[in-house]
Amino acid sequence: MTKRFPLFAALALSSLLLAGCAAAAGSTEAGAGAPSSNTPAPAAAPSGASPSPQQDGHAGHHGGGPASPRDASRGPSEAARMVCGDQPMDRLTAILDLGDAPHTVETWADSTFTCIYHLDEGALEISVREAPDQAAALTYFDAMQALAVGAVPIDGLANLGFPAYETADGSAVFQKDNFVLQVDASGLPGTVGPDAVSRNALAYQLSTTILACWVEHH
Repeated sequence: MTKRFPLFAALALSSLLLAGCAAAAGSTEAGAGAPSSNTPAPAAAPSGASPSPQQDGHAGHHGGGPASPRDASRGPSEAARMVCGDQPMDRLTAILDLGDAPHTVETWADSTFTCIYHLDEGALEISVREAPDQAAALTYFDAMQALAVGAVPIDGLANLGFPAYETADGSAVFQKDNFVLQVDASGLPGTVGPDAVSRNALAYQLSTTILACWVEHH
């Protein structure tokens, strides 16, 4: 089975041309960091998988040039912090028709930046694993996909040209450059918002919103 969101994918592609992407905003529990060069320590993979992939993975693929390696002690990159920024927040509040922006909590640990959105229905978790390079990120992504229960590749137009998969419990995972992005909506009901959007569709739409920001800033 393959993924089927051509409309959502088209909207995400359109946003590359039509929408500006704001950097992460608000108070955080993690400091912003400048690019550096070192090898981050392995992180526990969110949502149903805890791989510790080797860092000598096969060649990366797709999506511009590799991002610069970073020193994990310097904190998350500006690109990683975008998962708690204005663009995903605006998309989330629009989809769920929220009157106020939800409370968020940010953490940085084991080379992974995590933003948890506290919603009335439950917690939505978006995380970015920052690997030392693109090959290591793809190795980590492959290990996550192999261990995830019910993982289904997101293929064709819907993956925007990046390695991607979804899980039945509402997670979407994409690999771009040295990043592995996961939007985990498994803590939410099967459908959310006034239009009864599935949690898988929500995870996908937020993922493509973030990817659009990353592509625009490369």
